[in-house]
Amino acid sequence: MRNEKLSFEHKALLADRLKKANVPLSEYSFANLYLFRKAHDYELLFDDEHVFVKGKTYNNATFLMPTQPPQSTHFDLLKQLLATVDFLFPIPETWLVHFPTDRFEFHYDEADTDYVYTVEKMATFKGRRLSKKRNLLKQFLAQYSPQPTRLSFKRIADAIEILEHWQRDVDLPPAETDYEACLEALKMYDQLPICGVIYYVNREPAGFILAEELTDEMLVLHFAKGEKRFKGLYQYMYNTFAKELPHHYDQLNFEQDLGKLALRIAKSSYVPDAMLKKYRVKFKK
Repeated sequence: MRNEKLSFEHKALLADRLKKANVPLSEYSFANLYLFRKAHDYELLFDDEHVFVKGKTYNNATFLMPTQPPQSTHFDLLKQLLATVDFLFPIPETWLVHFPTDRFEFHYDEADTDYVYTVEKMATFKGRRLSKKRNLLKQFLAQYSPQPTRLSFKRIADAIEILEHWQRDVDLPPAETDYEACLEALKMYDQLPICGVIYYVNREPAGFILAEELTDEMLVLHFAKGEKRFKGLYQYMYNTFAKELPHHYDQLNFEQDLGKLALRIAKSSYVPDAMLKKYRVKFKK
């Protein structure tokens, strides 16, 4: 099999395969793989029939990500490839039936798990457990005059300004945030298969969302950045974004929390409707 560092030139090779795989995990999107290629040292292993993404986890374990269901790969080839890495990852739960338990073992890490919400939940904030979100939204709308606008290349400078302010406010080195990946996504906005909305408050650039279609029913939110000084802005952005989506989308994937407590608290506070586990599969010793 050929081995190449993942680059933008692989978009044609990957995008259609990932779409056909129809996997609702956040890694199964070209933008995610491309924008985090450096963080995970992504490479492609491929021949005329198969394409695998080889990478490293944040704690330097090596993995192979299949781009097609496992039954499409001959057992001997899979065994040969698995000998070069620590495990297959991320494997959706629906694929585990193709890995007999007498030969394979699997587990998952909570930090990898994707948070999924219904579009209806984000568009309404219904229920007692989301009352704080409704109140924040109400307070925001009482105090400010927001204007959501479809993100276009001519508004990228405004989005970059928001990102720079966000990076300053988090008070962490860029290497410890997703700043670099988000900045590249904005600069390549017209080239990547992503969509976005930028939000102005009292005519000032205040926040933005960058998303991508993951399946026919699901969008994944790669980035959501907002000015800290506008209380209730994130609730407004999520609520408005969900309300304006085409009706065939009924789920939003907010990706994983990476084991970071602040992210876990924030994402859990919206009461996820599903937690999508990402399994690590390897041969039994």
